[in-house]
Amino acid sequence: MMKTLQRLGRSIMLPVAIMPAAAILMGIGYALDQDWGGTVPFAAFLISAGAAIIDNIPILFAAGIAFGMSKDQNGAAALSGLVAFLVVTTMLRPGNVENMGLLGTLNEIQTAAFNRIGNAFIGILSGCVAYNVYNKFHKTELPAFLAFFSGRRLVPIITSFIMLAVSIVLMFIWPVIFGWLVTFGEFMAGLGAFGAGIFGFFNRLLIPIGLHHALNAVFWFDLVGINDLGNFFGAGGGVVGTTGMYMAGFFPVMMFGLPGACVAMWRAAKDTQKKVVLGLMMSAAFTSFFTGVTEPVEFAFLFLAPGLYVVHALLTGISMIIAASFSWLAGFGFSAGAIDLVLSIANPFATNWWMLLVLGVVYFFVYFIIFTFIIKAFDLKTPGREDDEDLEAEKSAVLETSDYAGVAAILIEGLGGKENIESFEYCVTRVRAEVKDYLAVDEKKIKSAGIAGIVRPSKKSVHVVVGTKVQFVADEMEEQLK
Repeated sequence: MMKTLQRLGRSIMLPVAIMPAAAILMGIGYALDQDWGGTVPFAAFLISAGAAIIDNIPILFAAGIAFGMSKDQNGAAALSGLVAFLVVTTMLRPGNVENMGLLGTLNEIQTAAFNRIGNAFIGILSGCVAYNVYNKFHKTELPAFLAFFSGRRLVPIITSFIMLAVSIVLMFIWPVIFGWLVTFGEFMAGLGAFGAGIFGFFNRLLIPIGLHHALNAVFWFDLVGINDLGNFFGAGGGVVGTTGMYMAGFFPVMMFGLPGACVAMWRAAKDTQKKVVLGLMMSAAFTSFFTGVTEPVEFAFLFLAPGLYVVHALLTGISMIIAASFSWLAGFGFSAGAIDLVLSIANPFATNWWMLLVLGVVYFFVYFIIFTFIIKAFDLKTPGREDDEDLEAEKSAVLETSDYAGVAAILIEGLGGKENIESFEYCVTRVRAEVKDYLAVDEKKIKSAGIAGIVRPSKKSVHVVVGTKVQFVADEMEEQLK
C-alpha cells in the first residue's frame, strides 16, 4: 500500500510542479487589481493565464496520475485519464443529472454538490481508474474485424464505459457526503474559536478530495448566514473582533508554517537529491508565502507521507483557534498569502493583524522542528527520501553493451525465468521486478550482463540498476516475456 502511495505521490509531482508559476501570475494580477482584472486589462491577462492552470488542476491530476502510474508511461494512459475525468464531470453536471431523472428535481445541496464535481478527488479517482485499465488492457488483442481498436486504442474506450458506471454510483453518493459536510459545518459554527479550529483542521484534511468546498461555503459565504468573507469586505453584518475568525489563522500557516516545512523536507532529503528538492521546495515555499497557494507544498508530501499531512492539518487548526481567541484578525479575497494580508490591513475588521506575523514566525520554527523530527524519527518518504530514489551514481551508470536483447535475456534468466517474474516496470535507472520465489534469483547471473548493481528492498522485489539506458533493456524484456 505504501509503495503505491509513493508512486502516486511521484506521479502527481508533474502537475504540482506547474502550480507555482501559475499561482505567482495570479497573485501579481490580483495585487494590481483586487477586482480580479475588472478594471486593469493587464491584471486580467495575468490572472487568466494563471487560472488556466490552477482552475484545471483536477484535469492535470487525472492525466498526470494515469501517465505516471502506467507500466510504460505511455501517452495513451494520459489520454485515458482525461477521458475518465471528462465522462464523469459531464455526466454529473446538474442539468444532466436532472435530465436523467434518477434523483428528480435537485435540491439546493444536490445542486451545489454537482456544481463542484470537477474537484481534485475526481481528478485523482479518474487517474487511478485510467492507469489500472491501461495496465490491464493495453496489450489486449481483439478479433481481426476489430483489430484497429486493439491494444492502447482500446484503453480509453474501456475507461469511458467504466466511468459511466462510476458516475451512476457518484450520482447517489456525492450529494450525501457533501450534505453531511454542510451539516457538520453548521454545527461547528456555534462553537466559537474552537469551531474555527475544527474548520481549519478539516479544511486542510479535505483538500486532497476536494470536499473542503462544502465547508468553505458554510463559513466563508452566505450559505447559513455566517458569510465571514463577504462580511469582512463590506457585505454587511460584520462585527469588529469576530469577523475574519474563519480566515485569519490561515495566514501564519501559509506564509510561514509551510515554508518552514519546505526547509525541513529539503534538509531531510538525501545528499544526492538535495539540489533537486531545493528547487521544488523553494519555489513552493515562495508561492505559499506570496500568494497563499499551498497545493505545491501539500501535494509534495501528502501521498508520500500521509501521516505528516494530518500533523499539518492539526497545526492549522491550532493556528485558527489562537487567532480567533485573541481576535488577531485579517481576511482574504484570494488566499492567505502576503498579498492578501497587505491588502486587508486597512480594512476596519482587521484587528491586531500584526500579531499574525508574530505567530507566523513562531510557526515557521514549529513546522521546521516538528517536520524534521517526525520525518527522521519515522523515516517518512518525503521528496528525496523515497526507498527507490535513484542515486546520482546510478544516473551515471553506463551499460557497456548495446546488445539490449542479450542483456534482457540474461536478466530474465537471472530473475528466475519467465515463470518466476510476476511483474516488472522501469524508472529512471532501474528495472524493478516482483518475483514469486526470491531464492530463484541468481545475482551473479544478473551481474554478468554488465549491470551496475542489484537492490533487494524485500523478498519479493528485485531492483536491477541498469543506468540511463534502462528503457531499451526493459522494452526488450517486455518483448521476450510475451
